[in-house]
Amino acid sequence: MNRIVAIVGRPNVGKSTLFNRFTESREAIVDEISGVTRDRHYGKVNWNGQVFSIIDTGGYVNNSDDVFETEINRQVEIAIEEAAIILFMVDVVTGLADLDMSVANMLRRSNKEVIAVVNKVDNNSRLLDAAEFYKLGLGEYFPVSSTNGAGTGDLLDKIVDLLPQKQEEEEQSLPRIAVVGRPNVGKSSLLNTLTGEERNIVTPVAGTTRDSIFIRYRKYDHDFLLIDTAGLRKRSKVNENIEFYSTLRAVRAIENSDVCLLMIDATLGIESQDLNIMSIILSNNKGLVLLVNKWDLVEKDSNSARKMEEQIRSRTSPFTNYTILFISAIEKQRIHKVLKEAIRVQENRTRKIPTSALNSYLLPIIESNPPPSTKGKHIKIKYISQLPTFYPSFAFFCNHPQYLKEPYKRFLENRLREKFEFTGVPLKIFFRKK
Repeated sequence: MNRIVAIVGRPNVGKSTLFNRFTESREAIVDEISGVTRDRHYGKVNWNGQVFSIIDTGGYVNNSDDVFETEINRQVEIAIEEAAIILFMVDVVTGLADLDMSVANMLRRSNKEVIAVVNKVDNNSRLLDAAEFYKLGLGEYFPVSSTNGAGTGDLLDKIVDLLPQKQEEEEQSLPRIAVVGRPNVGKSSLLNTLTGEERNIVTPVAGTTRDSIFIRYRKYDHDFLLIDTAGLRKRSKVNENIEFYSTLRAVRAIENSDVCLLMIDATLGIESQDLNIMSIILSNNKGLVLLVNKWDLVEKDSNSARKMEEQIRSRTSPFTNYTILFISAIEKQRIHKVLKEAIRVQENRTRKIPTSALNSYLLPIIESNPPPSTKGKHIKIKYISQLPTFYPSFAFFCNHPQYLKEPYKRFLENRLREKFEFTGVPLKIFFRKK
């Protein structure tokens, strides 16, 4: 299900300000994740209980008018390809520009939902000036001020109204495993190795989104759906935007998956974009297996794997409870361990702990290591229960939930992981009033 919203438009029209307002002004939002350039971001928005992903497409260094227009058009093409809704942002102060009309022409020809957003409308005079943007031919526009938030509530209401509604009863019978990672890391090689061994094990299954390709994998007692992101059709005009394009595709694959196989390049080690993709996986509460591909190309000694594993875990701290496999997709090294581990992580993700087992294990630990008092308030945790979500989440009922801090939450998470098998799975812990 595609619930991605992309903000496009010329530089300096206020895209990043709107992005920051949408993602930072809501309490229950996942942390904003920096993209591959300093002015491109991915984030999660929670508006009245409706959660969706948002991407700020960013601006460019303007070397010349022709290059500048080409770059904007490429970003718009990618957004049209991958997003469910496009926010086309314009600036009421500078007025309607030729480039705005050029982009609007592209958007009108797409079959995507497009919302024209006229920014910097912070007084009645500018509200009248905004009428000029009817010329875009995109229908009704939304006058907003990214800086002070005027009009953004109505815009969010419209976005939520247009997004496909999440189906809580989505098909859950087969695990959905996505292969994600930076460009050229070996995703295609892994997919070809997995699916190309025996053609009769591959059965195409219709995907839930327009461009996702689901492959039914049946072999060696495995039965799951493999989300083929590397096999999506190539675009001839990506070039400089390859990282942006790969991020959008990764977001869509992750949102449609249960477990993600995150591939990194052994010859490069873990890089910032790998960390970005991992953050997207964890923020979407998906299972994780980290694959270090091209291990056959690395000069090794007896400590090479251990050193790289330590380096990777230090970069991904505080989340370190996941499996790292050193593989070669081309040489087919440890490929079947990949499948076995992916299924194990899915089992961990769907694990349900009886309430009696939770309380009998955790309450004595909490009694021996109580939460620190805050403002003279003694915090008493009285009861623990696992919540009925598609991923492991736990509610700790107590007398003063507002005073429990992040360090104690990590303490409880670590105790849960010590007793119960949750390798490769992010845990959510909530404190609630008894």
